[in-house]
Amino acid sequence: MIAIARFEVPLGQAAHFEAQLSVALAALAAAPGYIDGEIGQNLDELGLWTIVTRWQNVGSYRRALSSNRAKLEAIPVLALAIDEPGAYELPVTE
Repeated sequence: MIAIARFEVPLGQAAHFEAQLSVALAALAAAPGYIDGEIGQNLDELGLWTIVTRWQNVGSYRRALSSNRAKLEAIPVLALAIDEPGAYELPVTE
């Protein structure tokens, strides 16, 4: 499964926000079930940012969010995300 969070950030805060996203990503990456992740800035609207993570399953993702490290380092940043659903099941490929 993948988790996507999108953010709208004033351009003047971009460098600081990118650093915050990197810390959040590192906290999530330390959790069991994490596969990979990345952060990105929209090419057309430079105030839009995203963090995308891939997980073994939705349970791993939810447990990661409830870890102490995530509560301290990731949740404060993720709480700034645009309010929209962000967990996606990927199609099974054989």
